Amino acid sequence: MTRSATSRIPLDPPRTPLYRLAEWYARRSYGVVPDPLPAMAHNMRVLVSDLRFETSAARWNKLDPTLKNLAAMASAVAIGCSWCVDFGYWETTRHGTDPAKMRDVPHWRDSDVYTDLERQVMAYAEAVTATPPAVTDEMVARLRRELDDAALVELTMMVAVENVRSRFNSSLGLTSQGFTDRCEIPARS
Repeated sequence: MTRSATSRIPLDPPRTPLYRLAEWYARRSYGVVPDPLPAMAHNMRVLVSDLRFETSAARWNKLDPTLKNLAAMASAVAIGCSWCVDFGYWETTRHGTDPAKMRDVPHWRDSDVYTDLERQVMAYAEAVTATPPAVTDEMVARLRRELDDAALVELTMMVAVENVRSRFNSSLGLTSQGFTDRCEIPARS
């Protein structure tokens, strides 16, 4: 796995006991240390807060996992975070999301692999990600016909979480780390 050659921050943080534990867990979970981990470890309070939050967010279960994954990927694509797109594709497809759906997110408007609800979710994710947000009352009303309020809140927060991830990684120059080198990416039809 290649390290980000364009990183704007050294990826060699102080090797505190807590960092070494997080590094061990990351290697065990992903086979490699994802670059955001050593980047965040330059400020241990940031790292600990992020680890707690991500652990909690992983347990959210009111929104269908495929919808959640498509929303996060649409946000990462809109921001242009190659690290998040690379890791997101690898992580979601290894946990069962259809690779064709994840692969086509950058071209979702032209792809025929999505349901109407999935298209609504990706449009919403892009609108939430826009600066300033471009969410409309009509967009939310259409989603509320398909999702209950708990799922809509989770969708909105998932997009906000991906915005934090993608903006952090992009701002620090973290780029694709080669996660997709370890999986088959089907050719676009």
